[in-house]
Amino acid sequence: MLIKKILIGIDDSKFAENAAQYGFDIAHKFNAAVGVVHIVEPMIMPYNNSGDPLLGASDLSMVPDVDVLNAQNKASQSLVDRTIEKFAHGIEVTHFSEFGNTADGIINCSKEFGADLIVIGTHSRSGIDRLLMGSVAEHVVRHSEVPVLVVPLVEGS
Repeated sequence: MLIKKILIGIDDSKFAENAAQYGFDIAHKFNAAVGVVHIVEPMIMPYNNSGDPLLGASDLSMVPDVDVLNAQNKASQSLVDRTIEKFAHGIEVTHFSEFGNTADGIINCSKEFGADLIVIGTHSRSGIDRLLMGSVAEHVVRHSEVPVLVVPLVEGS
């Protein structure tokens, strides 16, 4: 088995940082290129167009707030840059900052990057939290065409 390209999915959590460390450690051992991806799930804000005669009656529409999107994009780029600075140490890194569904975005980026392995952390949600929040890791594992390493964070280690 050759691992030439590793895609590491990150967010701004200790779980993702732990997974990034694993992913970069593997990349160093295999002399693999790394792709780092952070998916921004756009916040949609309600827009009341009742005062706009061109848009009609009091209909609430959902529209993206450009200022929020710009702030999210800037924070995403900063997170990717910090991760690369902390763990890359001479490894070739391609970075992705995408908008949309996190799990699907990771899978799409793995295809675009040509990844041989995806590395992601897990928040270890269970019960009602998992039901309400879903599981990015589970979705990626079920739908990925390449192996996925899901790295848990063991508290206190």
